[in-house]
Formats: sequence, C-alpha cells, structure tokens
Amino acid sequence: MSVIQRFYEAFVARDAAAMASCYASDARFSDPAFGDLDAAQVRAMWKMLLGRSNDLRVKHRVLTEDARRGTAEWHAFYTFSGTGRKVHNIIRSEFELRDGLIVRQRDHFDFWRWSRQALGITGLLLGWTPLLRAKVRRTARAALERSMR
Repeated sequence: MSVIQRFYEAFVARDAAAMASCYASDARFSDPAFGDLDAAQVRAMWKMLLGRSNDLRVKHRVLTEDARRGTAEWHAFYTFSGTGRKVHNIIRSEFELRDGLIVRQRDHFDFWRWSRQALGITGLLLGWTPLLRAKVRRTARAALERSMR
C-alpha cells in the first residue's frame, strides 16, 4: 500500500500515531491555517486535531502517486470547536516523497469558503482579508504550542 493511502486510511481511522509514522524525520507541512510546520509540529497537529474533534469524518481520494510525489483530495466534515459551527472543508494535498515517507506536504483549501462556514458572519465579511488569515494562524499555532507542552 502506498504511503499516501496509508496516511489517509490512518486519518479515517483517527490513528494519529499511524499518521505520524508516514512522515520522514525532516518532513515539512504547510496549510492556510497553521502555516509552515516541521515534522514534530505536524505530528502534534494531527494528534491535536483528532483529539479535539469528536465528529470528524474524512473522505479521500489519492489522485496521483509515484516514488517521488503525489496528490490527493480530501473532504473533512466536522464541528469547528471555536464556534460550534459545522464545516465541510475540501482540501487538495501535494506530497513530496522519499524512501516511502512523506517529506513535504502542502495542503490547499479555499480559506474564505472555510471561514464562512467556521466563523459565520465574521468569515463572510473578513475571510478574504489577510487580517483574519493572520488571526486564525496565530490562534491555531498557539493551540498547537499548548498541545505540545
């Protein structure tokens, strides 16, 4: 089974340890909410996200994969803990692979679409602005730092 498929199957099973084992020791991750993370931070991020979401459901599809790179699309359905609002986020992931492990993962999603669902009227009015993006990133990173202590 491919590393990307293993990663998402572990995600569906809510197995943070199995997800973490898919990353190389020098892995990097980035997305609009957390920014750039190193391997320890990305492992902690998945553990934190799985631990605080009781209703998270994930659907995924690996689009391409070879020994060096791959892409996937995944859908996350959950209740955003900050507001109690339901979210359906659609994410496209790009992977760089080495020796059967993930060395770089870049997740892309429509931040404005996400913010309208997660934050309601605030997201609708300000979700396209750098100001709200920066605030969400600061909040996400602070939560990650707390969970890593």
